[in-house]
Amino acid sequence: MTQHGDETAEHEERRAYDRSRLIVDVFFDDKDVTGVASTKDISAGGLYMNTQATIPEGAVLMLRIPFGTGREVICTAQVVYSNPGRGVGVRFKDLSEETLTTLRRELSHG
Repeated sequence: MTQHGDETAEHEERRAYDRSRLIVDVFFDDKDVTGVASTKDISAGGLYMNTQATIPEGAVLMLRIPFGTGREVICTAQVVYSNPGRGVGVRFKDLSEETLTTLRRELSHG
C-alpha cells in the first residue's frame, strides 16, 4: 500500500514542466459545467485549479486564462486528476507554438 506522501512525490516526478505558484482566474467550460476558478499552480503543461465544481477525470475543458499583462491564453485541457469539491488538475492539449510561447512568457514574469 502506498502512503499519500509517496503518491505526491511520484506525481511530482511525472511532471515534465516546472510549476509556478502563479494565481490567476481561469474561466472553464465544457458541456456539463461552466465557471470561474483560481489556479493553485500552473506550468506550460497544465495547471491545478481550485473549484467546488465536480468535474470528472477525462473531461475536456475549454479554458481562458487572462494574465495581468492584458494577454490571455485560450486552450483545451483534459482533467487528469479530480478532487471533487476542491479542484482539478488538467493537462493542456494541442497548444499552438504561439500559445505555448505566451504561456511561458507569462510564467517567467509570474
